Amino acid sequence: MPKTLNPLQLVADRWQPSARFVERAALACVVMSVIIVVTGGAVRLTQSGLGCPTWPTCTEDSLTPTPAMGINGVIEFTNRMLTYVLCAVVGVAIVAARARAPRRRSLTRLGWAQFWIVASNGIIGGITVLTGLNPYIVAAHFLAATSLLTVATIMWLRTREGDDEPRDVVARPVRQLGWVLVVASALLIVAGTVVTGSGRHAGDASKDVHRIPLDWHEVTQLHVDFVYIVVGLTVALWFALRAVKSPEGPRRKVVELFVVIMLQGAIGYVQYFNDSPEVVVGAHMLGSCLMWIAVLRVFLSLRERGEAPVLPAPAGEHEALQTAAASSR
Repeated sequence: MPKTLNPLQLVADRWQPSARFVERAALACVVMSVIIVVTGGAVRLTQSGLGCPTWPTCTEDSLTPTPAMGINGVIEFTNRMLTYVLCAVVGVAIVAARARAPRRRSLTRLGWAQFWIVASNGIIGGITVLTGLNPYIVAAHFLAATSLLTVATIMWLRTREGDDEPRDVVARPVRQLGWVLVVASALLIVAGTVVTGSGRHAGDASKDVHRIPLDWHEVTQLHVDFVYIVVGLTVALWFALRAVKSPEGPRRKVVELFVVIMLQGAIGYVQYFNDSPEVVVGAHMLGSCLMWIAVLRVFLSLRERGEAPVLPAPAGEHEALQTAAASSR
């Protein structure tokens, strides 16, 4: 009975990507994950959430927007098409991680996790349209996109390290403080989705879109409270890292996180005191992504997993390198 051939194995037999290519492919997934969040925000902020009033087609009779739908239909449909670009980028990352030798199953699993999140979020996006921009589904749509960004960021950072068992580079209480920072930051993002769901940018101006029945100002205050908590935890973590004389890497990443939080906070205040102008809200969504990436970088820097594995050189090549090194002495 003929042996079943795995298409990914066939690619691996004929193509050996460099470690740099795999890392850049993973980074491209991070970039596309941010782009899909920002463009999704643009759909809502331009009142184009129902630019295509149904799903998976744009109208009952057309896959693409019609001229009568105007710019809103184009914006909504373009955001849908970007999902396919995202799938293509994730596909390249999966193939590159699978073809790279020695094979690292952890990277391919992270790649496939991204694929299934994209597919699931596409369905959630369709439900969002079919439910007339239900704010709870919209929030789930954004949180799923944040989950994609999380997995993409982890994959990118994992391409730069090995597969050894994680070893803490700081004392356990400091590592636990890092966990608390991650949880607080996640709650901050969730609170931000509630602010969005109760705020004035419903996503479509042509219909009476349901909003979360909460006082927007009170929810915003809760969101700000979480900002203060995250800032306090970030400062506390920096002092803790200095106290235990941690490596320079984690301390530098904490400083980078603090800068991102300060910039994001400034954007948030401008947004609040100017009645949430669309451009500023879009910048705030971008800042949310950058802050979450910075948080993950801080957390993962508190442990190490050795050097990234490399493919041993063939015997003949190894001998040639030794001869060249000896002749250069």
